[in-house]
Amino acid sequence: MRNATAEALSARYRVVIVTTDERVPPEAETYLAADYDLHLLASWGELTAFVKKQPADAIMLDIDTVAERSEDGVEALAELRSAAPDLVLIALTRSNDRGLRHRAIEAVVDDYFVAPVDFAEVGVVLGRMLVKRAAEIEYRNQHSKEVERESFGELIGGSESMRRVYEAIRRVAESNTTVLIRGESGTGKELVARAIVSVGPRAQKPFISLNCAALPENLIETELFGHEKGAFTDARTARPGHIELAHTGTLFLDEIATLGLALQSKLLRVLEDRAVTRIGGHTAKKIDFRLITATNENLEEMVRAGRFREDLYYRINVVPILLPALRERQGDIPLLVDHFLRIYCAANNVPLKRLDPEVMQILEEDEWPGNIRELQNLVQRLVLMVDGPVIRVQHLPQRLIYDSASSQESLLIPEEGVNFDDEITRIETAYLVAALRRSNGSKIGAARLLHIDKQKMHYLCRKYSVGKE
Repeated sequence: MRNATAEALSARYRVVIVTTDERVPPEAETYLAADYDLHLLASWGELTAFVKKQPADAIMLDIDTVAERSEDGVEALAELRSAAPDLVLIALTRSNDRGLRHRAIEAVVDDYFVAPVDFAEVGVVLGRMLVKRAAEIEYRNQHSKEVERESFGELIGGSESMRRVYEAIRRVAESNTTVLIRGESGTGKELVARAIVSVGPRAQKPFISLNCAALPENLIETELFGHEKGAFTDARTARPGHIELAHTGTLFLDEIATLGLALQSKLLRVLEDRAVTRIGGHTAKKIDFRLITATNENLEEMVRAGRFREDLYYRINVVPILLPALRERQGDIPLLVDHFLRIYCAANNVPLKRLDPEVMQILEEDEWPGNIRELQNLVQRLVLMVDGPVIRVQHLPQRLIYDSASSQESLLIPEEGVNFDDEITRIETAYLVAALRRSNGSKIGAARLLHIDKQKMHYLCRKYSVGKE
């Protein structure tokens, strides 16, 4: 009788079995041929030639037949998994070596069989795996559509605070209005600037970005305004500045609050005249550009303190867009984590990893002082440093674990629970022993350390048989 799960999959999936074991083909034909597009191969070479012509949905690889050593077969499994993350991959061997099994599991096989194999069982397992994998792929596709709906350009997030940012972007994109993007470091201010440009009339024009905090003031002046040949010692040739390069396009000045007052005055003149004069030059050149700036500083306080020109402040603060910190973006962390996992797993050619639910809970509880940049760096590190397919709590940095309420709860009370009286006894005994040791056995001294009276100290020592009477 055909397996009901397999019958639902009939003729949809291509299953390949690679082995030289003569017992396998008749058994596989009996239990699998009716339900799947079954292909029986005898070598690794035949398999590589086969998958170049047509992709397989499931492969059962006899790791003893790949090369002389079974370990080479494990490497072959890893190669298959890397090339096809969605492949249902099953290992077959005649070895009972547990270490070999462990290495095969690390290579991310979906199941592992030791010969002789019951192909009736294989049929059941295979059917369940293919149904599960199809559901995972469907979920992933739906999730990708959800991410697409809850994103804007390179910005990812569906929280109410991010939707307000998206609406602001749409409203200012078509105009030539100067925009000031405000937000903490690491929140993605340049991505907002690029999103504004991407849906506006200057999308195909130059986008020139300069981080004003990245260079000393004398170099920033040259970068902004350019210079003529001979303007200073190293000026062997004339060079346009960022303002000039932004002609017909957009100039994005990140961390504008770090500009000195002298440069602020020169920039104000450019904004008023829409013209720039290179250092060492005598002729102003008209420039058509849109200005977008960003800062994580309190510009109003800087204006009051005389560190930022009030007239420049009003010039750049025409339309402010406030970018929320990551801790204020309720529900966005799973979307961002999934996005970064896909990027870095693909970039490093490793199978897509997933997070243990408790890990996601810890990430959602954190304050993220470094915002998205910190989260992105963490995901990149986990992709590189975690060998298995699942990222678990023990893989997280200690800071995240210690700061997490959920991890503290799990440390205090594991899933199986605790005996409260026993825990209290253990804790009180530990404090008594430590205090007595610190006071060289003196109960009066120990009582003083524990901030209890001597009568209670004597009572506790008798109760727990601690110290000498």
